[in-house]
Amino acid sequence: MGDDSEWIKLSIDQKCEHKLWKARVNGYEEALKLFQKIEDEKSPEWSKYLGLIKKFVTDSNAVAQLKGLEAALAYVENAHVAGKTTGEVISGVVNKVFNQPKARAKELGIDICLMYIEIEKGEPVQEELLKGLDNKNPKIIVACIETLRKALSEFGSKIISLKPIIKVLPKLFESREKAVRDEAKLLAVEIYRWIRDALRPPLQNINSVQLKELEEEWVNLPPAAPKQTRFLRSQQELKAKFEQQQAAGGDADGGGDDGDEVVPQVDAYELLEAVEILSKLPKDFYDKIEAKKWQERKEALEAVEMLVKNPRLEAGDYADLVKVLKKVVGKDTNVMLVALAAKCLAGLATGLRKKFGQYAGQVVPTILEKFKEKKPQVVQALQEAIDAIFLTTTLQNISEDILAVMDNKNPTIKQQTSLFIARSFRHCTPSTLPRSLLKPFCAALLKHINDSAPEVRDAAFEALGTALKVAGEKAVNPFLADVDKLKLDRIKECAEKVELAYGKNTGGAADKKECRPAAGKTPVLSGAAGDKDTKDTSAKSGPLKKAPAAKSGGPPKKSKPAAAAGAGSAGTKGKKGSETKEIFEPELSIEVCEERASAVLPASCIQQLDSGNWKERLACMEEFQKAVELMERGEMPCQALVRMLAKKPGWKETNFQVMQMKLHIVALIAQKGNFSKTSAQVVLDGLVDKIGDVKCGSNAKEAMTAIAEACLLPWTAEQVMSMAFSQKNPKNQSETLNWLSNAIKEFGFSGLNVKAFISNVKTALAATNPAVRTAAITLLGVMYLYVGPPLRMFFEDEKPALLSQIDAEFEKMQGQTAPAPTRGTSRHSGGSGDDGEERDEQEDIGNDVVDLLPRTDISDKITAELVSKIGDKNWKIRKEGLDEVTSIINDAKFIQPNIGELPAALKCRLNDSNKILVQQTLSILQQLAMAVGPNIRQHVKNLGIPIITVLGDSKNNVRAAALATVNAWTEQTGMKEWLEGEDLSDELKKENPFLRQELLGWLADKLPTLRSVPSDLLLCVPHLYSCLEDRNGDVRKKAQDALPFFMMHLGFEKMAKATGKLKPTSKDQVLAMLEKAKAIMPAKPAVPAKASSKVVGGAAPAKFQSASAPAEDSGSSTMEPKPDPKKAKAGGAASKAKGAQGKKIPSKPNLKEDDDKSGPIFIIVPNGKEQRMKDERGLKVLKWNFTTPRDEYIEQLKTQMSSCVARWVQDEMFHTDFQHHNKALAVMVEHLESEKDGVISCLDLILKWLTLRFFDTNTSVLMKALEYLKLLFTLLSQEEYHLTENEASSFIPYLILKVGESKDVIRKDVRAILNRMCLIYPASKMFTFIMEGTKSKNSKQRAECLEELGCLVESYGMNVCQPTPGKALKEMAIHIGDRDNTVRNAALNTIVTVYNVHGDQVFKLIGNLSEKDMSMLEERIKRAAKRPAAAPARQAEEKPQRAQSTNANASMLRKGPAEDMSSKLNQARNMSGHSETTHTVPREFQLDLDEIENDNGTVRCEMPALVQHKLDDIFEPVLIPEPKIRAVSPHFDDMHSNTASTINFVISQVASGDINTSIQALAQIDEVLRQEDKAEAMSGHIDQFLIATFMQLRLIYNTHMADEKLDKDEIVKLYSCIIGNMISLFQMESLAREASTGVLKDLMHGLITLMLDSRVEDLEEGQQVIRSVNLLVVKVLEKSDQTNILSALLVLLQDSLLATASSPKFSELVMKCLWRMVRLLPETINNINLDRILLDIHIFMKVFPKEKLKQCKSEFPIRTLKTLLHTLCKLKGPKILDHLTMIENKNESELEAHLCRVMKHSMDQTGSKTDKETEKGASRIDEKSSKAKVNDFLAEIFKKIGSKENTKEGLAELYEYKKKYSDADIEPFLKNSSQFFQSYVERGLRLIEMEREGKGRIPSSTGISPQTEVTCLPTSTNTVSSSIGNTNGEEVGPSVYLERLKILRQRCGLDNAKQEDRPPLTSLLSKPATPTVASSTDMLHSKLSQLRESREHYQHLDLDSNQTHSSGIGTTTSSSSSTAANIDDLKKRLERIKSSRK
Repeated sequence: MGDDSEWIKLSIDQKCEHKLWKARVNGYEEALKLFQKIEDEKSPEWSKYLGLIKKFVTDSNAVAQLKGLEAALAYVENAHVAGKTTGEVISGVVNKVFNQPKARAKELGIDICLMYIEIEKGEPVQEELLKGLDNKNPKIIVACIETLRKALSEFGSKIISLKPIIKVLPKLFESREKAVRDEAKLLAVEIYRWIRDALRPPLQNINSVQLKELEEEWVNLPPAAPKQTRFLRSQQELKAKFEQQQAAGGDADGGGDDGDEVVPQVDAYELLEAVEILSKLPKDFYDKIEAKKWQERKEALEAVEMLVKNPRLEAGDYADLVKVLKKVVGKDTNVMLVALAAKCLAGLATGLRKKFGQYAGQVVPTILEKFKEKKPQVVQALQEAIDAIFLTTTLQNISEDILAVMDNKNPTIKQQTSLFIARSFRHCTPSTLPRSLLKPFCAALLKHINDSAPEVRDAAFEALGTALKVAGEKAVNPFLADVDKLKLDRIKECAEKVELAYGKNTGGAADKKECRPAAGKTPVLSGAAGDKDTKDTSAKSGPLKKAPAAKSGGPPKKSKPAAAAGAGSAGTKGKKGSETKEIFEPELSIEVCEERASAVLPASCIQQLDSGNWKERLACMEEFQKAVELMERGEMPCQALVRMLAKKPGWKETNFQVMQMKLHIVALIAQKGNFSKTSAQVVLDGLVDKIGDVKCGSNAKEAMTAIAEACLLPWTAEQVMSMAFSQKNPKNQSETLNWLSNAIKEFGFSGLNVKAFISNVKTALAATNPAVRTAAITLLGVMYLYVGPPLRMFFEDEKPALLSQIDAEFEKMQGQTAPAPTRGTSRHSGGSGDDGEERDEQEDIGNDVVDLLPRTDISDKITAELVSKIGDKNWKIRKEGLDEVTSIINDAKFIQPNIGELPAALKCRLNDSNKILVQQTLSILQQLAMAVGPNIRQHVKNLGIPIITVLGDSKNNVRAAALATVNAWTEQTGMKEWLEGEDLSDELKKENPFLRQELLGWLADKLPTLRSVPSDLLLCVPHLYSCLEDRNGDVRKKAQDALPFFMMHLGFEKMAKATGKLKPTSKDQVLAMLEKAKAIMPAKPAVPAKASSKVVGGAAPAKFQSASAPAEDSGSSTMEPKPDPKKAKAGGAASKAKGAQGKKIPSKPNLKEDDDKSGPIFIIVPNGKEQRMKDERGLKVLKWNFTTPRDEYIEQLKTQMSSCVARWVQDEMFHTDFQHHNKALAVMVEHLESEKDGVISCLDLILKWLTLRFFDTNTSVLMKALEYLKLLFTLLSQEEYHLTENEASSFIPYLILKVGESKDVIRKDVRAILNRMCLIYPASKMFTFIMEGTKSKNSKQRAECLEELGCLVESYGMNVCQPTPGKALKEMAIHIGDRDNTVRNAALNTIVTVYNVHGDQVFKLIGNLSEKDMSMLEERIKRAAKRPAAAPARQAEEKPQRAQSTNANASMLRKGPAEDMSSKLNQARNMSGHSETTHTVPREFQLDLDEIENDNGTVRCEMPALVQHKLDDIFEPVLIPEPKIRAVSPHFDDMHSNTASTINFVISQVASGDINTSIQALAQIDEVLRQEDKAEAMSGHIDQFLIATFMQLRLIYNTHMADEKLDKDEIVKLYSCIIGNMISLFQMESLAREASTGVLKDLMHGLITLMLDSRVEDLEEGQQVIRSVNLLVVKVLEKSDQTNILSALLVLLQDSLLATASSPKFSELVMKCLWRMVRLLPETINNINLDRILLDIHIFMKVFPKEKLKQCKSEFPIRTLKTLLHTLCKLKGPKILDHLTMIENKNESELEAHLCRVMKHSMDQTGSKTDKETEKGASRIDEKSSKAKVNDFLAEIFKKIGSKENTKEGLAELYEYKKKYSDADIEPFLKNSSQFFQSYVERGLRLIEMEREGKGRIPSSTGISPQTEVTCLPTSTNTVSSSIGNTNGEEVGPSVYLERLKILRQRCGLDNAKQEDRPPLTSLLSKPATPTVASSTDMLHSKLSQLRESREHYQHLDLDSNQTHSSGIGTTTSSSSSTAANIDDLKKRLERIKSSRK
């Protein structure tokens, strides 16, 4: 007993593993109880037993095993994790349970298996059971079979896969064990229940006795379809449904439905094993089949016949076999062999199914031609063959071949073809038999029903009857319009007899019969209510006509009467549904007409019709008109009335008033009556005659339009055109053409007979009258909108002059979309037709134009010789063959799809070893696709799929070419053909990483655009899963990208089910990926919605959303969607695309499947926005003004959006669920960048919609909306867009409501948005709206609005206060007394801000305040002054940095006139993406200049800051209270709290009008610049600082220098500070490089102007200043960003040469700077953006062509330019020509030609790379003496200099060397030596020079020819100029300049120390106040030290002119273009404003 008690204490899981069986039994029992108790299927308890369950079922003790099985069953049933144990447990059950003798064990084992199936583990269970069938123990086999049978019986064939079971059945029937055979029999019976006869073929080879027994059993089975009785966990809904049915006691239809799904599911073919037969063909087969003896040929064919009897054949390359069989059928003289070969083909087709499809096109024509044989057995064999072949392909693919044979003269061929068509139609459904196919077939068959041979007629009737049955009358009737009644009845009779292949009455023809008017009464077949097509003898197919029977929305239909017994009856019928066919009424005699007219017209009217007095005739017309106006539609005898009008004088009427009335009445009758074509013919001639009349023309056009509306445009147009061109009057012809152009725009293009038009247009183009030609070209332009580029093909043989006019017209139309039809559509919309037909209709029109193109048959040119050439062993001959093919296709342009043996030949070349030939083949295939058009689809399988194989090529360019080719093909064919069959899955199966990634990428592109895909796509899924785990990362990524799109079409369930076959680890990974993909899976593209008749031209674009075929289809990667021209034609309203590219996509009808979400979401409607504003102003619509949005506002917005927002987006936008709003916002964000123009055109609507979102309660929507608004306003400011008043007033008030939102994050966002809005809407106008917001009841809103007002004043000055500062401040001050504390604080802070900007004047403006309020305000102002740093820091936290996104100048001058060349240059630069970062201008310059300039009066009092800049008294100390000085002069050491805003503030003071303020600011900046650790703080502010600096320079130049009172020493001091600062700045390369082009240009302008300022020279220290400037200029040139400075100099030179006022010296100095830059080029060339520089030079050369430059007084400009270009060429070589990318039109550019010349010249100089000029007088180092030798030589010299003995000798050698090689660079040798050594060398060289040259010569002017020196150098600036550059610009190298500069510096007393060595300012403080100054740097330092000592005495701040700290000064980044373009303009305008104030 001791042992027992031990295990009792153990835990359950331990007991289960115990070695004692009793313990285990106890453990199993307890486990069972536990498992039944645990309620949570995901409880962690289950996991403990995961490893034990297998032991439960395999227990060695029989008793324990039974308990274990029970426990295991409970575990599997309840545990979430049980699935993981499937494999091992089932294996245990099979091997250890099924062999047990106890029946109970077997039962439990079976139950466990079934339970695993229930928990979705069917596949592994089945796998283990099938393995069990191979066990040697028969008991196990029997149990496994029984389990399978039970599983099938309960779960059904959907869950239990039958194919593997059926595969092993025959083997089971052969078992020696009877028990096994009996169980197999039961299983076979069970399988038969589910799949019926599909089981027969696989079992046909079993023992005949067994088969007989089975047959007997099968007969006894009940006929009802079996039903699933047990359900998976995922099928709980089905289970509930099933249980309900059981309870109801019936098998309700639900079960039936299931059965329907199951029965057709299993195809016997699928259950068969594929047999490989190609290798089994007799070895001599191909010889025998060609043998002369027919017996041998027969043997060969019989061998094939035996092989093809296998019901399923393995795929392979059957091309050769098919080719020889086809040859036998076509050419063998022995009819018996023909029949045999036909049988072989039938067998192949049956065995291969879809895989045979690729050969169908080759065989069908041959078989059809062979139907001429009359022998029944041959005919039968051919019929069987062609029927089998039909099932492997589609009717579409072989339609061309069939139609070609229809015209054959042989009646048997015609008969058999018609019968074949009839049989084919039976296999079709309405969707696979679209109109585009029906149309040509019906046309051909209609010819046959009139054939002389009765058998041909009968066959045609049968085919037409079948079509009628399949597609329904509605689709077929339009084509039977001209068939007489007898024949029609015969067709219907045939239709009733037809048995369809699918058993159902497809197409709903039966339903349609009920609504058809009785056909017997009319001679014409009238169609169903929704008919769309009209057809008559002359017109191709009329535009859509649908009755509004199904919809009450449209206006009542004007329909035409069928001329029947009485017009009345026809009329009433017409109202119900329009007739399919517009018939001619019988022509009435004049008597009948008079009789009918007199019944409705007054007698006097009829008498006066032909009166001689025109007044009577006029009176008569007036009565006539009144009578017509009052008549009802039904009672108006149209023909009678128009005949009365045509009665003498008729259209020869001489009085224009009468004529006008007459024409107007015609229009009225056409509009109001049932106007027939007969009536139309009475009047049209007269109308055409009058259309050219000056007075009556417009009335004639109006009448014609009315007739076109009544009788359809295609017919009317054709009549009118033929009449116009049958007469000679050119005016009439031109006006008719003009009318037609407009009519097409109004009616759309559908149904027009393009061919007829084209012939008329050709006639018109040949007319002598220019007006006719012009009108014809205009008409062509309109047609181009609809037809697209193919239209031009028809006119290629016109004269070049005419063709160029046509091209110009087409060019104009590029990028435009066809307008939505406004006439003719309203009647027709709203019908009941389904979308499929709508699309076919469009396809028709699309196809029409393609069909019209004459196609050449090139099959005869594809000779055997050519084919053998293409397959030759020698690649050169193969290439010749391919070249020939290319030229054949090129010559033919458009070709028929019959291309003979070409496909097979080209297919072989796709895997050619020579990649060049592969690429050539691909380009041929691309050409072929374009040339054949949509019919290329029949070659997809045999040529298209091999192209996909090429995607696996290892070469990138070959893959790219293959992808382009595939895209070109899919454009023509659509995707369906590619996805059908196993071809794609076979490609994906290949483990080629390139192939996989390219193919998956392609599928990911294409799948989202399709509305439906063939089910064969599922075959790709297993391979897709293997790609997800591919070794190659790219393949994995592409597979993941494609996953959502596969799921979009196949659904998550199917995809998840397909993971069943994966390994468990893989499966989990893949399922996780599927879950992710499910989350991002896009919705399927909806069927494009049809235009509703309510909004004319409104909903039309939505209907054609699908028109914008996805951009990928064109093989390009552009973002802009491109419309498909075919669809555009179909309805004329293709959505707007940006570019003209859209037109170039070739037509493709199959694109109808494409995604309608691919197009733009905002459609640009020309003048749409303006019209909406007009409507709002004219009160035609509600003004957007409400407290909460009412329904009518939402409806109104919806209506307005319908015309310009994509339908699907609109649905999301106005959905009731907020998540859809989020989706809409996400889409809008995504399309924001790519659709800028669209967004701007719909901006008013977008903003209105966003205001509606502000009233939503959902925060996530609000956050998303605000996020979108931020992006939107950033974009608008980049686009330099201004909000219109309408947009602002309907949006800003609602945005301001949100500023009072309780959530902090939302308030911040709203404030940020208000900030950005100031960049696109004047701040002064914003002020008014925000002021309005302060009146809100919401205290948070009031407080935030007040703060915002403060920010506006702070950023934009007092100017923003509206209506006047006084009124605004009074309004603000009211809130000081608010009861809410935050509002009070906000009001006080705002007024303090204003005080800081405006000073004490504020108190005046506020006026009287209560004592309490005033004391609060004063207290606050004092406090603000005491704590300076805190305020800005707090502001920075509280409100977003202002003006952070666009340059202030740009925002002010956005619409300004700065359109000089420099701004154009900057635009060009910007476009190319080289925009530079610039920073804002100090705030003084951020004024709303437009307003100031326009309104002088108000500004005078509102702009004190600007006026007072020059008034010194403001700077006197008295004005400013002491504390404020400390407040705003932060030392840079303690400014870390808000560095940026402090720097901004100090920089703003640099440009101050007060010299002292400016000097103080400069001193502070100098202090920062000179401390390396702090200098970085300036980064980001450089442009701002430089702008302030040159503003100050300009101020000195224009104002201070002219001011007599000013002490000139002050000016020199200021100059010194500025120059010193700049030198410090430009010594730090990192900072210097930040300066942008525009700023550098202005800086250089300022500095050169200063150098030339004679007034400065006259000053005491003027020379010193000029020398310092000279030094500074050199620094600027060396240290700035080389691209920017070079660019700036070029622009500056251009401007200076253009400006007449500019002095020639100025230009010279600019050129010298440029020469200096040229010298630096060898070192800097690699850092320069050459593209930009060349663009600048290009623009320069454009402004100054060579001739113009030569006219200049000086020759320097042209020489400068040449030298620059020459140097660039020398340095870059031929590569320089690659840098012309930014020049738009290179051909116009002189630059390219010049560069080419220079290059050529330098090439001609053999070995020499320099221009002759450069060598003038200078002997150069021999090219061959390499650099290394030179360096050695110099090293030697420096060694000598370094040694005491040889130092003099070394210096002399160095001097000689430098003199000889002037461009040698000794800098590297000096750079590493000490400063002392450097100056020693320089001194030594100078001494030698002076000794040798004599002291009289100025050292600096070495190398300048005396003559040029005289002409160019002003004496005062001699040193300056020479230090900048040598006048010749050619002889001296940069090192000489460095030498010279150093000498100069020493001469001037400047030290050559580096920046670090300069003593800091502080060390100079101890020096005396005015030391003797030797250099400008020292001078600067001394001045600054004085300044520091006396800083306390200065009044530091002028509160009026310089504003306090603000986050608003913050730097902004913007493109340099706006800076450069606008700064000059800004300054000019500021000057203008100032001068106007004086």
